[in-house]
Amino acid sequence: MYSLTQQVLRTDVAGMPLEWIDFREAVRICHLGQVAYTCGVLLYRIHGGYNAATGRRSIIDVNSILATYGENRQLTRQRDEYVPPLSNPALFARDARICLYCGERFSVRDLSRDHVTPLSRGGGDMWRNVVTACKRCNNHKAGRTPEEAGMALLAVPFAPTHAEYVFLQGRRVLADQMAFLRAHFPRMSPLHARLLLAASVHGADV
Repeated sequence: MYSLTQQVLRTDVAGMPLEWIDFREAVRICHLGQVAYTCGVLLYRIHGGYNAATGRRSIIDVNSILATYGENRQLTRQRDEYVPPLSNPALFARDARICLYCGERFSVRDLSRDHVTPLSRGGGDMWRNVVTACKRCNNHKAGRTPEEAGMALLAVPFAPTHAEYVFLQGRRVLADQMAFLRAHFPRMSPLHARLLLAASVHGADV
């Protein structure tokens, strides 16, 4: 069994990843009969109250992936145009906490958001113009482009799809949850290579 802090991946009935939920929300939707099917490992078994008539105690098993009834048709229709909100935690997760200038992996407190084309030069604060940079590299680059600063980018910035964004928001993503989410990544997604880079070069937990 896992700790109750372990997140559950919720999908719609078609298998589209939707969000991460905690054990309370997972138990609630199980209790209400909103689960169409489950996948993955058994995370925890929750014991409830006793039935006054039978004396039996209720038990709810929660798996790592819960598919709930209904389908997010709007998300399906807008999948190709979807752009997730930009935030530093999601950005650092996209780049596996690797500075895309020096190639080293850092703790979150030592990272920053760098605008490839600086804002002062007309660059936008958007996924395709931002990369994770350690504070030292960001300070060295300052208000210059990578070419002007003589600092080659190690990877091209990109906007995550919805499934990729769900992954980026996860904490302690389990192997079965990771496999399920990666099956929904675009085949040519840069995230595949970035996760492999973090795991092989830095021995990182991804």
